[in-house]
Amino acid sequence: MMDSRERFYATINYEKTDRPASWLGLPVPAAEKNLFAYFGVSSVAGLKQKLDDDIWPIEVPFNCPPANHIACAFDFAKTRHADTPDERTLTAPGFFEDYDDPADVDKFNWPDPAKMVLKDESLRLAKSIPSDKIRMGVMWSAHFQDACSAFGMEHALITMLMNPDMFRAVIDRITDFYLQANELFYEATKGYLDAVLIGNDFGSQTGLMVDPENLREFVFPGTKKIIDQAKSYGLKVIHHSCGSIFPVIGDLARLGADVVHPIQALAAEMDPQKLKDNFANKVAFCGGIDAQYLLVNKKPEDVQAKVRHLMDIFPTGLILSPSHEAILPDIPPANIEAIFDTIKRKI
Repeated sequence: MMDSRERFYATINYEKTDRPASWLGLPVPAAEKNLFAYFGVSSVAGLKQKLDDDIWPIEVPFNCPPANHIACAFDFAKTRHADTPDERTLTAPGFFEDYDDPADVDKFNWPDPAKMVLKDESLRLAKSIPSDKIRMGVMWSAHFQDACSAFGMEHALITMLMNPDMFRAVIDRITDFYLQANELFYEATKGYLDAVLIGNDFGSQTGLMVDPENLREFVFPGTKKIIDQAKSYGLKVIHHSCGSIFPVIGDLARLGADVVHPIQALAAEMDPQKLKDNFANKVAFCGGIDAQYLLVNKKPEDVQAKVRHLMDIFPTGLILSPSHEAILPDIPPANIEAIFDTIKRKI
């Protein structure tokens, strides 16, 4: 029988495994109470041990009140939501809406990652994960989404086409921030980290939000730098994008991503068989278990059937996981149990 590390590496390399690797995802605080009560545990670590989950995430310890989250490092919005970070939106008017000269990029009060990344706490968290598990840094490094916030999304996409030098000045500065922040985290956790989760949302339910050629010209150069940096530390890269992203999956593989997350099950062109037919042995996948409808509304036996179907299509090459990393309180714990019992062939 494999341990989690052996299982993870075999899965992403399309090699034979005792069972597919798994990742629970990230239960939001509002979901924890029901999960803990159902599984008889008192912590997320206890929950993951109970489920025998393979991938254990480390969210970068980050000093950025009130959210204290690396995804909330930039205060671009003209209307402040500092006390309600969940109300932030990419479409809100952003700081750079009023600027069109690339030299104006310095007018924003750019944060200093050295003052935000908590290195000692990063190492403590990495060391706390059992040594037989995959330790995954949740980096995000969402330079494209942050660039949309920097202008307001509509204005950002117009600027991308009409004033490309201005858009590049902003997205490049954001990319530099993440390269600095990530290096601090990688250095602090060296020897105790196996993989990273990075990403930007490029897709809607029905297709890409931006033409592939524009992604290749304006966004993927930064993605390549972020992936190459992680690879220089010997880390496997899981690249996240929600939505229908079929036209750029090959790009992500060529940029160096080892795994594409999450296979949003109900999005257009994200059929698992189609992904297997087009990308087997080129890039692995993570996700596929629908969290929009199936996990919320259906019964455990329906979840079991879906997991078995995915295992038939991808006996290896797919890390089984919900189709969104956030585990919300509307998902019954019994359906989470059904995922893991089916993976382990208990049912």
